[in-house]
Amino acid sequence: PVHRTLRHALTEPPAPGPAVAVVSGMAGVGKSALALQVAHELRERFPDGQLYVNLHGATPGMPPLAPVRALATLLRDLGVEPRNVPEHPDAAAALLRSLLAPARILLVLDDAADAAQVRPLLPAGPGCAVIVTSRSPLTTLDGARRFPLTPLTGEDSATLLRALSGRPGLDAGHALVELTGGLPLALRVVAARLVARRALTPDVLAGQLAATGGRLRQLEYDDLSVRRSLAVAHDALAAADREADRDAALVLRRVGALDLPTYGAPLLARLTGIDARRAEAALDRLVDVALLEETAYGRYTPHDLVREFARELAEGKAQFGTTADPCPVDRAATCPRNDVHPDLVALRWYAAVAERALVAIVEPGLDLDDRLRPTPAQPPEHAADVAGLRSFESAGQAFAWGETELENVVALVARNADAEDPRRLAHLSVLTRLLFPYVQRSGRVAEMEVLGRAALGAAGRLDDEEARAYALGDLAGLHFLTGRHKDALALTDRCLESWRRLGVAGRIRRCLNNRGLLLEGLGRFAESEEALRQSLSYARLLNDPVGEAVTHSHLGNLYEHTDPRAAIEQHRRSLAIGETAGAVIVRHSAHCNIGYAHLTLGEPAAAARHFEQSLSILGGHGDWHGESQTRLGLVRALRELGEGERAYIECGELLRRADARADRYTGGLARHQHGLLLHAQGRHPEARTAWHTALTALTGTDEQSVLTELRQLLSE
Repeated sequence: PVHRTLRHALTEPPAPGPAVAVVSGMAGVGKSALALQVAHELRERFPDGQLYVNLHGATPGMPPLAPVRALATLLRDLGVEPRNVPEHPDAAAALLRSLLAPARILLVLDDAADAAQVRPLLPAGPGCAVIVTSRSPLTTLDGARRFPLTPLTGEDSATLLRALSGRPGLDAGHALVELTGGLPLALRVVAARLVARRALTPDVLAGQLAATGGRLRQLEYDDLSVRRSLAVAHDALAAADREADRDAALVLRRVGALDLPTYGAPLLARLTGIDARRAEAALDRLVDVALLEETAYGRYTPHDLVREFARELAEGKAQFGTTADPCPVDRAATCPRNDVHPDLVALRWYAAVAERALVAIVEPGLDLDDRLRPTPAQPPEHAADVAGLRSFESAGQAFAWGETELENVVALVARNADAEDPRRLAHLSVLTRLLFPYVQRSGRVAEMEVLGRAALGAAGRLDDEEARAYALGDLAGLHFLTGRHKDALALTDRCLESWRRLGVAGRIRRCLNNRGLLLEGLGRFAESEEALRQSLSYARLLNDPVGEAVTHSHLGNLYEHTDPRAAIEQHRRSLAIGETAGAVIVRHSAHCNIGYAHLTLGEPAAAARHFEQSLSILGGHGDWHGESQTRLGLVRALRELGEGERAYIECGELLRRADARADRYTGGLARHQHGLLLHAQGRHPEARTAWHTALTALTGTDEQSVLTELRQLLSE
């Protein structure tokens, strides 16, 4: 498609000026090859000829060609005697425009450094056209149409590799395709090596590329080198007079030192010691020279080969004249200049922002106060880190930050879970404790497991019993959300023992409350009521109305088994406290639970009203467990009301949200309902498929009643 649209742009220009097309992209992506191919195909459309000049904007070992020299080259190509070429750039540019005005000529300005290098070379008349190739999109070049090139797809990479290497068996699934990252230059190098050594098999070469630290070394052959091509842009930035360029080179080196899926300006500002404004300018500059890609607003990521190059810079392994990081950092040592490992800087920053997010997400009360209280191993500098950050303006803003950064946090925590440095372990412990409520509210069960297990391990190595108790409770929450209530109860009991030893009444109350909820779900009703009554006593002793409201809600769930009307009364007491305290989650949960009590009473219309009110209260506050249970109840109520079409739509939305979170447990419960809806529509094979999938997802959980029903449905 780029090839066709580029040809069209050059042959049908808007009057009265020439057509100018900028082909941009990272090093080795095939800009020059595309430009020359299109120029060759358009020879007949430009009968007065074609002019080519290499501007050397990113040529290893060569400075960019000055505009006056490029003008002289073009004028000589047009037949101007060297002695008649004006020395002044403006005069030379004017002469070039006058000679091109009546002509129909195609100019190829290859490898431009910037727009200033190109402007004097552009014709004025409508009969000419210009193809400019550059790593930068040259956004300040007025009137140009832009054609950004991206790496090839797997299929296109395999096709090119087969054509260049003569090895017919290479397909899109071969490791060489992935290891070259769809970069035509890398594919050319690999193909050249396969052609030169027929005994070298693609599998062996792929193994050499995959070896740690070996990819860029293997992607060199004769005068082709991915590393050299990337180094030109970095070295030009590092040696530039402009602050933004030098900052960009520094940021690239720090990207290599801190290996994360994506990057944002605030963290890189902290890592480089520059302010956020300069970090943003540096990142924009790296995008401009195609060393980074802006994948979403404010989020940046390097191509795999650029990432490899950045690692080399950070580790001081630069070659071919590349400027190495003055403070090389490897994965096992600290920076000799300032004794700060980049992972430690990142852990500190994320822990500080996580505290700001926690305050924005969790409503004021003892639960928030307890979680904010430092544990013995919490580093003293954490308070100063938090003080240097602005607060989030809303819970929605905090949730949005978490959604953006969670992938990075999980990668960072997983990498440092076994760190020897106690400082990194301490900040990791703080980070996981403060971030966990966000992750739990978001329903990100896979991430909960990584963070929870890392937190438990770090607490043990730091000998911090408070941090250990938090981790046990958080992992219990994970098991509850995934339907493993027995495992959750075992962890809750261990957590309760720790908090009793530590004498933290607020956490004891919470554990007793959770214990009562889990025992109710397991059918141990007498033990459940005992635990909930104890929790209620603690809440009143602590003057904790929100905690009292939650316990009334759980008592309502317990009473629903024997007296749904009494259950509704408990939920209404919870709702009244929630309304007085302005507690959104309490109010939303109360309406959800009242809805389930009405379902038990056989009153689906009343149930549906409460489920709908629950969802409207929740809004964007974020509580995946509460939201999913409410949506599940609404599907049931609508199905019982005979509103099958609306129930089907609601169930589809629940499934979409559960699958987006990789929540197999909620997905299994939803597919049970989905199958019932499909069956009512006469779509029996699809219903069986849904029930089979639900049975697989729920097997191993403690959802015995649903499992029994699914087996019965499938046996009929």
